[in-house]
Amino acid sequence: MKYVTAIFKPSRLDAVLDAVTAAGASGVTVTEVRGYGRQQGKTEVYRGAEYEVRLLPKVRIEIAATDETVEKIVDAIVASANTSKIGDGKIFVMDLEAVTRIRTGEKNESALTS
Repeated sequence: MKYVTAIFKPSRLDAVLDAVTAAGASGVTVTEVRGYGRQQGKTEVYRGAEYEVRLLPKVRIEIAATDETVEKIVDAIVASANTSKIGDGKIFVMDLEAVTRIRTGEKNESALTS
């Protein structure tokens, strides 16, 4: 089992959700976050005054996936979140030790599937 965390531009959220659902994700958690990477923020003008925005708005999604579906999910995120511009984001894939469905007590991969 794997735990997929992706951080990308908020404008791509709907496309990413559609893509990961089609790729086999059975559940997704979405969080609005702020941060920067290579972009190092940007400069904006507000009422004639220039100021620097260091932390840019991003979206973080988290998905627990089976070993069989993780590659499809990552590929779906890459395809749907890509704008070919700086700041498109990152995807992190980590090992997931255990999962338990609270309602039924199911464990691991059976807890991830319907």
